[in-house]
Amino acid sequence: MTTAVEVERQFAAAAAQVVDWIQGYFEDAEHYPVLSRAQPGQLRSLLPGSPPLEPEPFEAVWQDFQRVVLPAVTHWNHPAFFAYFAITGSAPGVLGEMLSAALNVNGMLWRTCPAATELEQVVLDWLRQMLGLPEQFGVIMDTASVATLCAVAAAREALSLDIRTRGMAGRPDLPRLRLYTSEQAHSSVDKAAIVLGLGQEGVRKVPTDEDYRMRPDALEEAIREDVRAGWRPVCVVATVGTTSTTSVDPVDEVAGVCERYGVWLHVDAAYGGAAAILPEMRWVLRGCERADSFLVNPHKWLFTPIDCTAFYTRRPDVLRGAFSLVPAYLQTPVADAVNFMDYGIQLGRRFRALKLWMVIRMFGVRGLQEALRGHLQLARRFADWVDASEEFERVAPVPFSTVCFRHRAPGLTPEEANRFNERLLESVNATGEAYLSHTVLRDQYVLRLAVGNLRTELRHVRRCWELLQEQARRLQGLR
Repeated sequence: MTTAVEVERQFAAAAAQVVDWIQGYFEDAEHYPVLSRAQPGQLRSLLPGSPPLEPEPFEAVWQDFQRVVLPAVTHWNHPAFFAYFAITGSAPGVLGEMLSAALNVNGMLWRTCPAATELEQVVLDWLRQMLGLPEQFGVIMDTASVATLCAVAAAREALSLDIRTRGMAGRPDLPRLRLYTSEQAHSSVDKAAIVLGLGQEGVRKVPTDEDYRMRPDALEEAIREDVRAGWRPVCVVATVGTTSTTSVDPVDEVAGVCERYGVWLHVDAAYGGAAAILPEMRWVLRGCERADSFLVNPHKWLFTPIDCTAFYTRRPDVLRGAFSLVPAYLQTPVADAVNFMDYGIQLGRRFRALKLWMVIRMFGVRGLQEALRGHLQLARRFADWVDASEEFERVAPVPFSTVCFRHRAPGLTPEEANRFNERLLESVNATGEAYLSHTVLRDQYVLRLAVGNLRTELRHVRRCWELLQEQARRLQGLR
């Protein structure tokens, strides 16, 4: 029987084969259909329903990876992946992931891996400087959704309502709690409210202006109205780069409202915040220095493999007060070190800082800036094509590298036009040459093209534009 030691001895040859494949994948990812053509249940039907009793050689596993797994992969690293927010698992980031997996540390305490803690402090301070933010406490979390939940939990803790100890149920002394966000904000705000006991009724959606930005006047009126009705405002979540349109809320004005009413301000800059590493785009974070907490996702637009969210706060004592719980088996004699387990939900913490550190080191700030400028230029080129077209129309501003647009569908009712655009999206995606996503804006079905992959070139964007026109003409011919 093959022993565990013998399995481990396969590593060198297997690793060489995997690394060779990764190198080829980086160079040839566009030769795969960007959107998987697998049907539900297809992968499961190709694999045994029970685990193997005996060890299997790496070669057998590798063959199944290529035969079974790859056909069911949607290739987020494809240069024509334009859906959602296009991302990149870059070579430096993948190297960092490999080293992190090999070290396999749990950075819950400083003592359990000093390197994980202190490198995280260093790399978060580098990123803070790159974004032009003031000095503040930073911690890496897995996703923006978790970071937003932690921000709302800290905001709730700041109210000094003793919810951490006494909870919220059955307390006649506890007012109903409310948080505020734009009607264009990410669904993670609602999920945070659900998890933390505020409920969806505890989330008030603030109207937006013609450019889909939160209206500070409407926010202030909502807070006044709620206070009169007996609600207790907890937190305002502003967004820099909303999910649907990438609009930028006027954070500076929102901060003024929060300060007048003593409400915690959290800024979700998961996507758009990265653009601030460009001096000419620093405006997108105007007012964020006044926020109580702030997040940005290096795994969205800074070429770091998912997952990696940078979370900052000016009030780390409140964040720690919301989460710190140190049983005897986690107590250490090291009194003057940061234990990141105290600042969020997770106890176990991966060495995520390593991959971000390698990305910043190997690209350099100027290399990252050059890549982001290229993406902004590609999106603006696509927007220019849409604006010049008689068939298509743009339906939102383009502050970053995402374009919201739709086919005009002349002669059709609004409902028919929506169905036409939905069929157009599915037709383009079915080609396997490009992958777009959609949203709904003011009852209109809208297509989204997001540029964000390190390997996307003008030819990929141009081909997507050609596909849209070709498929639109084909669908019109079928009417």
